[in-house]
Amino acid sequence: MKHLFNRSIFLTAAVSLLLGCADLDEKPVGLLAPESLFRTSKDVETAIMGAYGWMATERLYGRQFVSALMLRSDMEDIGDRGTPAERQQVNDFNMDDNNNMVNQFWPVWYQVISGTNAAIFGAQGLNLPEATANPLIAEARFIRAFAYFHLVQVFGDIPYIDYFIKNPESVKSISKTPAATVYASIIADLEFAKQWLPDKQPSEVRSRATKGTAASYLASVHLTMGQYQKAYTEAKWVIDNKDKFGYGLEADFQTLFKAPQAPNMKEHIFDIDFLGMKTGEGGANDDIMAPMTGVRGGDAPRSGWSVIVPSMKVYSTWDNRDYRKEVSFEDSLLIGGKLVPYTEFTNTKRPHIAKYARFAGNSNSEGRDSDHNYAAMRYAEILLIAAEASVEVNGPNAEALGYINQIRARARNWAGKQTTFPEDVKAGLAKDALIDLILDDRRLELAFEYKRWYDIKRRNLGEKVFKGPNSLEPHETFSATRDYLMPLPRVELQVNPNLAPQNPGY
Repeated sequence: MKHLFNRSIFLTAAVSLLLGCADLDEKPVGLLAPESLFRTSKDVETAIMGAYGWMATERLYGRQFVSALMLRSDMEDIGDRGTPAERQQVNDFNMDDNNNMVNQFWPVWYQVISGTNAAIFGAQGLNLPEATANPLIAEARFIRAFAYFHLVQVFGDIPYIDYFIKNPESVKSISKTPAATVYASIIADLEFAKQWLPDKQPSEVRSRATKGTAASYLASVHLTMGQYQKAYTEAKWVIDNKDKFGYGLEADFQTLFKAPQAPNMKEHIFDIDFLGMKTGEGGANDDIMAPMTGVRGGDAPRSGWSVIVPSMKVYSTWDNRDYRKEVSFEDSLLIGGKLVPYTEFTNTKRPHIAKYARFAGNSNSEGRDSDHNYAAMRYAEILLIAAEASVEVNGPNAEALGYINQIRARARNWAGKQTTFPEDVKAGLAKDALIDLILDDRRLELAFEYKRWYDIKRRNLGEKVFKGPNSLEPHETFSATRDYLMPLPRVELQVNPNLAPQNPGY
């Protein structure tokens, strides 16, 4: 359905809110006369498709935003140090308030939000029957919640806008909303979405939200906030209704990272849909994660830039018997027609990430503009959320072990050959030890999928994972008082002093 997204971006652009000063001066006509944009429910759906489309752009899931999440964690490092300084700052915990990665992705998240606010405004103004209007509004509210969930985790207190901007000048005086209030609004949006979204979208595509998608993100939001009973309740509801929603684990872990994926892959609860070799203006549909993580100097179509690579200890401490390691890493590659080990790679002599570069599908010679559907939420994560929340509420229990062991059982399937590793988790672990095990299973199962930084942040693990004796990627520069948040873009505070103060330490 990416063709629909690309056609729809024009409308989202027409109603976009960019908080930077240059964009404020443009005063798009759509902002000033919104009633001209929405005449039918199809127009509302077009705005929603445009909001989805902006997520599948170079500045969000195509490179900038997800690269920042990867570099912030203890699983990925800078490979080629010739890469721009902005990436090294994010990775090395020495960012300033003019970091260009932030400058790139901040306004596009607000474009997504503006598109959803436009769609909601349009639907409310058409006097449609509730049964027609509310599912559209619910889908827009899900996307808005998804965008704010990322923004609030990365920046803390942020401008929260849940209305249609008719006068761009008014944005210059908006102030920040406390993170707790933003989270409450995210939950309200997701609860409305869970109530009014369908069980399945047409053709069961996973790039549009459903009731199961909304409930899954409610579980994730509550887990992030430490509201473990609520997180468990939502995750358990998804698990109990998995057949209705068509959810389950794929038999072969490699299938999840082999483009082009089926648009209704059962493990995908929500994905960001890229279509190979179809790009548009503003970085639309431009996926650059394969070359960012691929091996510089490798033979096409597996060459890349060696920018984001695993920390060496991530590879060396991962048990070779785990099939997920085989899928996740590229530790040998054809270079000049010869299969060489990572110790002979041309640029960065480390194993590289294979999840995106190995099977990029229809793409260019470096894997750019791939056919990937990136799983923003998959069923395996819901099982892990349910396990973690259940242990927090009830202590170690058989139900939680069962969820973990479903994932471990899948990991024992080496492309159809059954093995004995990883073994099932047995009863007997103390609560803290079992929570540590679940977090480590999350680290391995979701490796390089943009989740680890959020786990470090929500569990306050920075001092341990960056400075502890078992650190996978030591960073003595990490500061818990500064680095759990990124800085607000300097230009935003210059345009609007009401956004002050800057986040601590910047």
